[in-house]
Amino acid sequence: MTVQTACDLAQYKLYIDGQWCDPDSGETFVSENPAIGAGWADIADGRAGDIDRAVAAARRAFDKDGWPDLIPQERAKLLRRLADLCLERGPEIAKLEATDNGKLITEMMLQWRLIHELLLYWAGMTDKIDGRMIPSPLPLDVRGTHLPNCFAYTRREPVGVVGAITPWNSPAMQIAYKFGPAMAAGCTMVCKPSEHAPVSTLEFTRLVDEAGFPPGVFNTVPSSRKDVGAHLAAHRDVDKVSFTGSTAVGQSIVRASADNMKRVTCELGGKSASIVFADADIEKAVTGVMAGIFAATGQTCMAGSRVLVEDPIYDRFVAALAEAARGMKVGDPLDPGTQMGPIANRPNYEKVLSYFEIAKQEGVQAAAGGSAHELGGYFVHPTVFAGVTNQMRVAREEIFGPVASVIRFNGEEEAIAIANDTDYGLAGGVFTESIPKAHRVAAKVRAGTVWINTYRLVTHMAPFGGYKMSGWGRENSLEGLDAFLETKAVWVPVE
Repeated sequence: MTVQTACDLAQYKLYIDGQWCDPDSGETFVSENPAIGAGWADIADGRAGDIDRAVAAARRAFDKDGWPDLIPQERAKLLRRLADLCLERGPEIAKLEATDNGKLITEMMLQWRLIHELLLYWAGMTDKIDGRMIPSPLPLDVRGTHLPNCFAYTRREPVGVVGAITPWNSPAMQIAYKFGPAMAAGCTMVCKPSEHAPVSTLEFTRLVDEAGFPPGVFNTVPSSRKDVGAHLAAHRDVDKVSFTGSTAVGQSIVRASADNMKRVTCELGGKSASIVFADADIEKAVTGVMAGIFAATGQTCMAGSRVLVEDPIYDRFVAALAEAARGMKVGDPLDPGTQMGPIANRPNYEKVLSYFEIAKQEGVQAAAGGSAHELGGYFVHPTVFAGVTNQMRVAREEIFGPVASVIRFNGEEEAIAIANDTDYGLAGGVFTESIPKAHRVAAKVRAGTVWINTYRLVTHMAPFGGYKMSGWGRENSLEGLDAFLETKAVWVPVE
């Protein structure tokens, strides 16, 4: 599929119970290409009634059609078939995703190769979900009498119907993170992708259909309305919600889940700190900090948006970082030579611009950037703010853009104190040539992931998630699989 002009938009429908269908309302919304600020895809606009239909299909597939009872090897075959399709069609869909949210084509091509790998990983996990035997020496029953010769064992069972609510910054990767372990566990799913970049999720859904997953097992309902995601989160026939997005929305999902006490996994915002010590290799530290804050145009929850630099090298490091930022090639995300693309959508573009004004009001110096880009569209300059203190808004609030706030510190103890002085706790980086110091500081930083002398490395084989207001639970690896399983204890008398 090629990118369409504004007068000939690509068309996408809802996917419910194995069928592409129109929404109850008959309405659509337009997804924009952020590089030019113009619509390019026409998307079916789901409503609460469409969510109800999708949940009913997922409920039936789970309760009556036997999806959780399918032998693990059959679920594995479907996942492997989908993985092969993702590898085959990934380059094509990567271009669509880069058009839909402005991420670099080079990163999108890599993500689709990684989606192939993670689906194979979860295919391999389907037949490794097992319980354990529990020694039970003469337990007491509720009447206080002994039960002779009993034993107990545990079963790991799928949690049920999952509501997946995904963001616009890496939509295909985020649904794959949720889809893989959910399918391996035997769950069914209803996905509500972000209205700002739904196309790659709908293309992923097309591949799920082609791979042969049974009707109702996976459903996708895009919508431009916030109440639709809220309806999915509150739905009494949904057993679990897996959400990636802002902390504010995550809090609303937690509240909505309380009615039927559904399980919730939330991967939320961050204000992560990259700590650069005076003994660090400055060139390597600049490279790591650049990856932490300017990759994906700073629109990642793990972004190293606070850069803590030890006093002896502060000025030298700020100068090196600012020079590197000014030298970045900003432009067309479909050009393999581009190093930073546009902000993904107008609301976030306007938010980032507002923080440029906030920085001026706080008296912060822009060592690089700090303004909209001459390219137009939703482009901004890579930005480095110097002279920031940890009490300023640019240091405390998630900007979600290519904005590094550089903070001075003196000594290891102060670095740790500043890094932890935040409501968030998603990630962090430590740059030092001292191995003991690196491990000491990594242990003290209260965050779900800490990188040493690098930043932004992720894999489906390692858990990812946050402390404090950065979320609940973990995605990926065995911890990620646990989020889609319930544990049942079974007691058996032997005489």
